[in-house]
Amino acid sequence: MLRQRIITALLLLAVLLPALFYSDTRPFTALSLLLVMTGGWEWARLNGCRAGLSLFLGFFLGLAMALFWFWGGLDRSWRSGWIVVGLIWVVLAIGMLSRGVAGWAVWPSPLRLWIGLFLICCAWLALVQARQMGLAFLLSVLLLVWMADIAAYFGGKAFGRRKLAPKISPAKSWEGAISGLFGVCLLAACWLWADASGLGNQGSLYARLWQLGPLLGVASLFFLVAMSVVGDLLESLVKRSAGVKDSSQMLPGHGGVLDRVDALLPVLPLSMMLVLL
Repeated sequence: MLRQRIITALLLLAVLLPALFYSDTRPFTALSLLLVMTGGWEWARLNGCRAGLSLFLGFFLGLAMALFWFWGGLDRSWRSGWIVVGLIWVVLAIGMLSRGVAGWAVWPSPLRLWIGLFLICCAWLALVQARQMGLAFLLSVLLLVWMADIAAYFGGKAFGRRKLAPKISPAKSWEGAISGLFGVCLLAACWLWADASGLGNQGSLYARLWQLGPLLGVASLFFLVAMSVVGDLLESLVKRSAGVKDSSQMLPGHGGVLDRVDALLPVLPLSMMLVLL
């Protein structure tokens, strides 16, 4: 399993990294559309759609976002839209986590389906516009989520005692979540130090949040870390409701695309919301 995970990760990096670092953002935008299509297909499957309809919805989502791109939607300001999307994520977090796995199945199927597809599209828009804002900004957002996940894993393994959400994700603990927060704070401090030393370009998420003032900047960072955990928990909740372990087997050893980006789905649009307030 470990060998399979490593091979898959290396192949993904071989494809994604050149597009990510290329000065023209269009190759990255086009490649990320494949993630939208796959995520839409997986989400439809998780919400009970049949194979044919799931495939159709995945292609429909990719086509819709491609048309949105050619219409010029990626070059427009969605400042107010990010506030709306942020509120949706907060309401979903409160509503879904308070009602649990059984409560998700009570929601009308079309509502569950289309809310998820809409939020996948919003995450893609945030991903592309974050790249347009600069490579440092996008990398700092991605590293926030990755650091929170890695530090939470090792912190949970070492110190985990109290379960965070045992009925949704039994492996997660409060100690792990706090470890993730400390890891992100350390990352942010190092990044800000690098900027102050002239090693950075002041374009990172952390630099932009710090411009809001120390108190609001730290509070915003805590909020993003919390929402990265929420994104992970919400996808686990949906999978438990659907009775599956992974969103798909698209990525051997890793599960599906949604399994890899679940924490990014809320963090990307929320990061855009916070820096554009």
